[in-house]
Amino acid sequence: MPLTVEQYLRPDIIRQVRRLDLKARFIVEGFLSGLHNSPYHGFSVEFSEHRKYYPGDDPRQIDWNVYAKTDRFYTKKFQAETNLDAYLLVDASASMDFATGDRMTKMDYAICLAAALGYMMIHQQDAVGLAVFNDRVREFLPPRSKRTHLVNILGTLARTRPQGKTGLAAILHELAERIRRRGLIILLSDLLAEQAAVIDALHHLRFRGHDLILFQIFDHAERVLPFEGPTRFEDPESADTVAADPRAIRAAYIEAINRFVATYRRECQHVRADFVVVDNAMTFDKALIQFLAQRRGRF
Repeated sequence: MPLTVEQYLRPDIIRQVRRLDLKARFIVEGFLSGLHNSPYHGFSVEFSEHRKYYPGDDPRQIDWNVYAKTDRFYTKKFQAETNLDAYLLVDASASMDFATGDRMTKMDYAICLAAALGYMMIHQQDAVGLAVFNDRVREFLPPRSKRTHLVNILGTLARTRPQGKTGLAAILHELAERIRRRGLIILLSDLLAEQAAVIDALHHLRFRGHDLILFQIFDHAERVLPFEGPTRFEDPESADTVAADPRAIRAAYIEAINRFVATYRRECQHVRADFVVVDNAMTFDKALIQFLAQRRGRF
């Protein structure tokens, strides 16, 4: 029985597709197909040139037609606000090379999600750049809007292999200085780094005028710790190990991971950044809908 376009949103199906360009296309086509039957249909047309009104904005810029439709205050974006370069920042450190069961790794999920986002934005004639990093920037492609540039982005992503330690905070500081023109920064990472340092780097990016979107990518088991019996856990970046009984620590672990995520969510609100949590058991349309819902609340 042939697959429907929506079935290609499933990670277990998309991992069987060999070529990344086809993965990106299938994910986007499946997403757009489902979008027609969702509350977000028409979102991009109605809100792509508006942003949410904030105290201090000029009230004369309020679009009263949009207010009449939504009962919310939105202002028209200036031309300089609509033509932002977008950068996909992909964490390729060793901690991303993790999966349980027959799921795709966090790295593969991040690559597919980045490919789909790049595919969508370039087909909308947005300029997209790419940075792949661990403890250094391994690949950097300046933003371009030509479709031939998409080939370069997908080629770079396709040959990316996770390795080495993460230097997430230092990389974000480096890119804050390197990317001079105000842009849209889309970070795809498990964010498993020293949290206070990462948050400080997010403030640096925001201070430089960048708009921020964070995708925190987990393996499903990292959220629920489903293991049974004595288990030895190993840090893929340091090779440190610890033995534990998951049943004895599960409640405390889940509380800690939820607190870890909640801190990022709270701090992202402080810097007016979008924060989306996904895991590799989630279909790609759910990840993209979460992204769309976040943007809908901000613009």
